[in-house]
Amino acid sequence: MSGQGYEELIVLNRKLDELLIRYNNLKTENEEYRKNREALERMLLERDEKIKELETRYERVKLTGALLGEGENASEAKKKITELVREIDRCVALINR
Repeated sequence: MSGQGYEELIVLNRKLDELLIRYNNLKTENEEYRKNREALERMLLERDEKIKELETRYERVKLTGALLGEGENASEAKKKITELVREIDRCVALINR
């Protein structure tokens, strides 16, 4: 093998080593990003569940306040109760058939 061919082989081996190092570094970095993304997705799901829970609690508080005659929610509560009574009446009518 000529001197120039040998030098080219050394250069290629060095470049290959550099590429392998970069590949492994990127692979590790990618895995870290994947874990971070999964953690963020879990946090997002937990926040969504918390928001739903708080919305439900808010609706209950709002309805309770309306039933107690507080504020503008009283008419809304009456409407909701009327709707529920109508639904119950429909169910009873279906049962009696």
